[in-house]
Amino acid sequence: MKSKPPDAPASPKSDMFTSGLTEFEYGALAWWTTEFYLDGQTTANQSTIFTGYRWENRFRVLMREHIINPVLYVEFEDINGADKTLKEVVGFDSQEDGLVPNSIARQDKQRELETKLILSSNVGGWNIAENFIAEKNLAGDPWEFGYSAAFSRPLALMASANECVWCRENFQVGAEFYGGLGAANNFTVHGTSQYVAPVVSWQVHEAVFKISPTVGLTDESYRFMLRFGATYEFASFGREVKKPFH
Repeated sequence: MKSKPPDAPASPKSDMFTSGLTEFEYGALAWWTTEFYLDGQTTANQSTIFTGYRWENRFRVLMREHIINPVLYVEFEDINGADKTLKEVVGFDSQEDGLVPNSIARQDKQRELETKLILSSNVGGWNIAENFIAEKNLAGDPWEFGYSAAFSRPLALMASANECVWCRENFQVGAEFYGGLGAANNFTVHGTSQYVAPVVSWQVHEAVFKISPTVGLTDESYRFMLRFGATYEFASFGREVKKPFH
């Protein structure tokens, strides 16, 4: 959880920001995926800064599809207090954290361990996922908790006879709910940020584009955020990298 130094002057609430992360994901094994993130943000009337990195690992527990498919998630974060990626919400994270000017917030170093239990199911064309999040600041703060729950479905379950960009099966729609659950010494939703976000994604060959207008539901939440992303998959990347070494 980011804390606001008592002597830090607040920046105006009108200072809009754009935050982003660049993600490199590699499916090392059928049951193990590892990812590396670089974080940064720019705040109006302030500055553009690099805010740190994250190393994530996901482990699939069951190799075959089941009614519920569990995945274990472990992430190490080395970021600073100016990070505004809002990749998830834990503890009592709130919009007040974003009012600390970059020049001061970046001095707050945060090395954290984040774990998740991810449960997913596929029912009648719908994908349903629930995450329970536990995060620990390695400096000694108590464990903080959060959650997310999401569902999505393609607009068509059957593929078209001819390949096309605008086919209905290339589009998925859904929604996500996520927020904080307090800390180990105060497990609660009172005084936490809570969000709801419809999600639309569009797949174009190996690329996927996603947009998600996000609305805050509590006084602690940002009123509105527009999240968007683009991913591209390099097929057979691992085999191509190994070729020169054979």
